[in-house]
Amino acid sequence: MSADRPFNKAAYMQLEFQGECLTLLGSGALWCEQYQLLIVSDLHFGKGSSYAVAGQMLPPYDVDATLDSVETLFSEWLPKKCISLGDSFHDAQAEARLTPGQRARIRRLTGLSDWFWIEGNHDPVPPVHLGGRAANTLRVGEMIFRHEPSGARGEVAGHLHPVAKVRSSGRSVRTKCFITDGHALVLPSLGSFTGGLNVTHEAFDTCLANTRRIFATANNGVYEIARSRLIPDRRRA
Repeated sequence: MSADRPFNKAAYMQLEFQGECLTLLGSGALWCEQYQLLIVSDLHFGKGSSYAVAGQMLPPYDVDATLDSVETLFSEWLPKKCISLGDSFHDAQAEARLTPGQRARIRRLTGLSDWFWIEGNHDPVPPVHLGGRAANTLRVGEMIFRHEPSGARGEVAGHLHPVAKVRSSGRSVRTKCFITDGHALVLPSLGSFTGGLNVTHEAFDTCLANTRRIFATANNGVYEIARSRLIPDRRRA
C-alpha cells in the first residue's frame, strides 16, 4: 500500500493471493496496488429498468447508485486500469435504457483508466461506444480475470454474487462477501439491485476447494468470518 494512501483495517483488508498483494474493499471491489488496478464485478446496469419493462415498477435509481459507488472508488484510488468482471449490463437492451447522463458518466469512467469489460453471460458484447475494451478473459501478472469461476489457479471471477449469512446478537445478518480457497477468488457484486448466492450453496463446491476463507463486507468494512458461523439459507418447499 502506498504511504500516501489512507489505510483503515476496518475498511480494507489485505490478502496475499498467488504471489500478489490484493486489498479487499468494503464496497465489494478489489484493489491491486502493484498494477494500480481496480476490479469491480457484476454492476448489472439496467436491472431496475428491466423490471419496469416487465411491468414491475421499481424506483429507477439503481444505475446512478452503482455509478456513485464506482465514481467514489475512482476518486479514492485513482486507478490506472479498471476491470469490470462481466454482467456489467443486465441484458442486451440495457444500454438503450440508460439516460444520456448515465452514458456520459460511464464514458467519463472509461476515459479515466485503461478500462476492460470482461464478457458475461448477461452481456457477451458490451457496447464499445461507451469506451473501454472487451475481453473474454484477461491475464495480469499471476492472475486471470474472467466472469464465471472455474477454480483455475490464479483466477479472479464474479458471476455467483457470494453472500454470507451469520447469526449475530440473536438475529441473522446476510451480507455480500469475498470467498477464496487461496487458488481462486470470487468477488461479490457491486450492483445496487443485485441479489446474492449463499456461500454454503453447492455451486461454490464446483469452483473452490474446501479450504475456504470468507471475507464479509458490512458497514463499509471487511471482516473475516469463521466458517463455523455460516448459516445456509432456508430452502423453499
